Amino acid sequence: MVAEALEARFFHIFISMNKAWMYILECCDGSFYTGSTIDLERRLLQHQNGEGANHTKKRLPVKLIYSEEYQRIDTAFYREKQVQGWNRTKKLALINGEYEKLPELSVAYRDK
Repeated sequence: MVAEALEARFFHIFISMNKAWMYILECCDGSFYTGSTIDLERRLLQHQNGEGANHTKKRLPVKLIYSEEYQRIDTAFYREKQVQGWNRTKKLALINGEYEKLPELSVAYRDK
């Protein structure tokens, strides 16, 4: 019981101390894939080897076109889900560093 508690505590500390990433891949068909991970290099190799998500398996090769670094995986995962909900135009603005366009691209078409 004590060993399990120590292991759980170590795992929590390990996750808290390591970096995490939200990333965007461009697939060979021009589509984007957004994900998150604690080991970006390993995850990219998995995608390239067809061991990643179904979306990328069918659209190889893929290349990393954008990433953001976080202190915690849960924060990177939250950001992943946020960006996944964006349309292509808004994702392109993020990828191209056009941050001033992001609020404008958040407005629903019917509200313009």
